[in-house]
Amino acid sequence: MKNQISTKNQPVRKLISILKKHSGRDSSGTISVRHQGGRHKRFYRHIDFKRDKRGIEAVVERIEYDPNRNVEIALIEYKDGEKRYILHPKDLKTGDKIVANDQADIKIGNSLKLKYIPLGVQVHNIEMYPGKGGQMIRGAGTYGVIIAKEDLYTQLKMPSGEVRRFFSDCFATIGQLGNVGYKDRIIGKAGRKIHMGIRPTVRGTAQNPRSHPHGGGEGRSGEGMHPKTPWGKPARGKRTRRKVNWSNKFIIKRRKK
Repeated sequence: MKNQISTKNQPVRKLISILKKHSGRDSSGTISVRHQGGRHKRFYRHIDFKRDKRGIEAVVERIEYDPNRNVEIALIEYKDGEKRYILHPKDLKTGDKIVANDQADIKIGNSLKLKYIPLGVQVHNIEMYPGKGGQMIRGAGTYGVIIAKEDLYTQLKMPSGEVRRFFSDCFATIGQLGNVGYKDRIIGKAGRKIHMGIRPTVRGTAQNPRSHPHGGGEGRSGEGMHPKTPWGKPARGKRTRRKVNWSNKFIIKRRKK
């Protein structure tokens, strides 16, 4: 599929906007996310996660690279001339026709309600609430599998192995997302990391003892303690999430035992 990706064509001007760079700083100007810094200028591509242009056929015009996500995007054009970006499913090619509707053919790229999708079909870009737009399974090479159906819910096996309920009226797109080999990529050099906006990470043992609990000592020394964060909290094993997610009630089987 790499020979299909368009690199010469500029993105559609109406579908992009400048992406502001915060470099890991919050509203007060202090660094709240470390190891973020200057990067190459980027434009945000507005993706149609809702697929709310229903019953109108669209043609895939080209496949494009998106610097803001690990999956490629497809530029589609509807019969009325409107153009939109969608996430690019694996095996969807230039010139293919796709449609979004309550009921549609089980064909790669088509978007329809979960209750009309048969068991065992691979899906992505799934809504968590009807009409809200796709929120789940949007990363490169990922897909969910429909494994069961109830009265109001459809059960899906997620890429993590978690089994979760979704409302059967939620929309999902058929197929596995493309760029499957993303996780096998090799960055190659430090300069590419800088262009991506990722700053260097310094080991705690290489720092001053006033800067990190692991710091100090004569020569090359180990941690000498249970691993800690720069702020002295346990770095491994301790749970840091307090707030219970509202969607946890839809989980049937967790990814971790």
